[in-house]
Amino acid sequence: MTDATTRTQRAAIDLSKRDLTLDLARVVCVLLVVVIHLLMVGVGTGPDGLVLSRPLEAQPWFDVVSWVGQIMPLFFVVGGFASMTAWRSLRRRDGDGADYVRGRVLRLAQPTFPLFVFYVVVIAIAQFVVGAPPELLRGVLVGAGSPLWFIAAYGICQALVPLMAGLHERAPKRSVLVLLALVIAVDVLRFSTGLTWLGLLNLLFVWPLVQQFGFWYADDWFDRRAWWQLALIAVAGVALMWPLTVFGPYDTNMLSNLNPPTLPLVVLGISQAAFLRLVKRPLTALMRTGAAKAVVFVAGTRLMTIYLWHLPLIIAAAGVALLIPGASPMPESPAWWWSRILVFVIVLAALYALSLLVGRWEQPRQAGPTPPAPVVAAAVVLTVAVPTLLIPLGLDFVLAVAGFLTIGAAILLLGRWPARPEPARAEPASAAAES
Repeated sequence: MTDATTRTQRAAIDLSKRDLTLDLARVVCVLLVVVIHLLMVGVGTGPDGLVLSRPLEAQPWFDVVSWVGQIMPLFFVVGGFASMTAWRSLRRRDGDGADYVRGRVLRLAQPTFPLFVFYVVVIAIAQFVVGAPPELLRGVLVGAGSPLWFIAAYGICQALVPLMAGLHERAPKRSVLVLLALVIAVDVLRFSTGLTWLGLLNLLFVWPLVQQFGFWYADDWFDRRAWWQLALIAVAGVALMWPLTVFGPYDTNMLSNLNPPTLPLVVLGISQAAFLRLVKRPLTALMRTGAAKAVVFVAGTRLMTIYLWHLPLIIAAAGVALLIPGASPMPESPAWWWSRILVFVIVLAALYALSLLVGRWEQPRQAGPTPPAPVVAAAVVLTVAVPTLLIPLGLDFVLAVAGFLTIGAAILLLGRWPARPEPARAEPASAAAES
C-alpha cells in the first residue's frame, strides 16, 4: 500500500459517526500530564548553587487537587470505549483475538522503541563518558522513566480486551464485581504485609476494571442516565476519597496511589466517566469549531510521541536554561511559576518538531498476516516486562538496554509473517485436459 493510498484512506474516514468528545478527552488528559510534570520538575539556581525540587507536590493544596487532577483513570475509560468499538468492528470483519492484540501492541511498542534507543545512548554517554554524579543521574533517570508505567498498564489492558469484552457481553455486572473484589484483595494483601511490590498484581485488575467502565460507556449505559444521576455518581466518587484516605490505608496524594495502582483509581474512574458524559453536550459544541478540531487532530495524531517524550524534553529544557544567565529562577519563586508558561510553549514546539522525526513510529503499518497466538502472547510479555520493572526499580542503563532488546524483539515478532497457504483445490477436469 502506497503512502498516497494510506493518506487517502485516512482522509476518507467518516467523522460524522465518531464521538469527537472522546478524542478531546484523550488529548486533554495527555496535555494535562505534560503540565503537571512541568510543574513538578524544579531545577534552578539558588544561593548555594543547583536546586532540585518538586514544587507542585510541595504545595499544601496539592493532595486535595490531585483528587480531581489525577486524570489517568479517564484515559483508560476512553481507551475502553475505543477498544470495545474496535473489537466489535474487527469481529464483524472475521478478525480474532490475536489480530486485535497484535495491532494494539504494535501501536505501543513501535513508538516506545526509539525512546529506549535514546535512553541507551544518553545514559551511556552520561555514565561512562561524562561521568555524571551517580546520585544526580539516578534522580534524573527515575523521573525521566516514570511515564513508562503506562506502556505496561495499557499493554496489559489491550492484551486482555478479547477476554474482558467477552466477559462483559456475557455478564457485565459480574465481571465488574469480580474485578473489584480482586482489586480489594490485592490491596488488603499489600497493606497487611507491608510488601509494596505485591501491589503490582493490581496492574492485572485496577486498569482492566477501569477499562470495563469504557465498555459500559460504549454500550450507552451512561447515555441512559439522567443528568442528576451522572452528577451524583461524579460527586460521590470524589467524596468517597475521604473515607478511603482517612480511615483506609490510602494516601491523600493520588499520585502516590498510582504506582502500584490502588482502589481509589477505580473510584475516580467511575466518577470521571460520569462527569465526561455529563459535560458531553458543551464538549460536542466545542468540537464543532475548527480550532478545537485542529488542536485535537494535531495533538491526537502525535499523542504517544507527546506522552513518551515530554519529560525528556522538559529535563533537557531545564538543563539548557541552566546555561543561560537568569533563565533558571529559584523553584517555587514567583518568577519560576511565571516562567512555566514560556517553558510549556517551548516544550510543545519541541515535541512537534520531534514528532516529525519519530512520529512515523506512531503510525499503524501494513504488517502482513498475524503471527500465531503464542507468538503474539510472547510479544505482549516482551513489551510490558521492562516498563513493569521500571515501576519499583526506576530507569537505569541496564533496564534501558533491556527495554531496547525486549521491545525491539516484540516488534520483530509481530512484524511481517508469511501468508498462510490456501488449501489446495482440485483442478477442473476440463482445465487439466486443455493443459
